[in-house]
Amino acid sequence: MDAGRTNPEHKTRAAGGAAETPARVVLEARNLGKSYGSGAQTLPILRDVNLALREGEMAAIVAPSGAGKSTLLHLLAALDTPTSGTVYFDAKAIETNDDAALAAFRNRAIGFIWQRHQLLADFTAEENVAMPLLVRGEKFAPALERARELLAEVGLAERASHRAGELSGGEQQRVAIARALVTGPSVLLADEPTGDLDERNAWAVFELLERLHRTHRLTSLLATHNTALAARCGRVLGLEHGVLQSRAATAGASGTRGGEAS
Repeated sequence: MDAGRTNPEHKTRAAGGAAETPARVVLEARNLGKSYGSGAQTLPILRDVNLALREGEMAAIVAPSGAGKSTLLHLLAALDTPTSGTVYFDAKAIETNDDAALAAFRNRAIGFIWQRHQLLADFTAEENVAMPLLVRGEKFAPALERARELLAEVGLAERASHRAGELSGGEQQRVAIARALVTGPSVLLADEPTGDLDERNAWAVFELLERLHRTHRLTSLLATHNTALAARCGRVLGLEHGVLQSRAATAGASGTRGGEAS
C-alpha cells in the first residue's frame, strides 16, 4: 500500500454537511529517491518514496538512526535535492522554483526543528528566535517582539535575554521550536526533536509540539526512533532500507512511555 496517498483520519466536511472529503494535500513526495556516489559505488538512501501530508495531520516516521529519516526531511524542506522524483507544496513542484523562491519557501512555508538545536551560543534566546525574520529583511525591534511572544508560548518568557549557551538542553530545544514557528509556517518538520533529551524532557517537548500543532494549525511530520512518541501521532510510517511504508505503532494509542525502533 502506498504510504502517503490516503489518510482517512483527516477529512473536511463538504458544503451543506452532506459528506466528508479528505483534507487537501499540503506537502507531497512522489517517487522520491536519493543516492550518493555513482556506478558501482552508488549508495541508495531513499527508494521511490511516496508521501502525502494532508492539512492538519500530525504524522511520524519511525526508523533507527541511519535509516534516512533526516535525508527525507531535508528533501521535503528543500534543504537538499533528490536524485529522482519530485516534492510538491500546494500541488506545485518546488524544483521549478528559482533560488529566491526556494529561499522564501524554506523561510515562510516550512518550520524545521533540528535534532541538535543549531542555536548560536553567543546570541540570546530572543535573538536566535528572531533570526529567520531578520534574514528575510524584517526590522530588528518587531522581529524581537515576535520572538518574545513565541518564547512565552514555549514557556521561556523569563529566559528570553539569556544567551543560548546558558540554557539547559530542554530549554535550548524549546528555543529551537520557537525559532521554527516564528515565521508562521504551515508545515512543521521535526528531525528527532527529542533525541538528545532525557525521558522527562523528551515527553515535555513532545507534548509542547502537540499543543503547538493544534494552536498554530500546523501540518506536522516528526522523524523519531521512539515508538511511544510516534504512537501519539495520527499516522505512523516506517522507513526501512530506503522504503517508506505504513506501520502500526508498537506502543499503544495512549503513548506508553519508553519504546525504541528496532
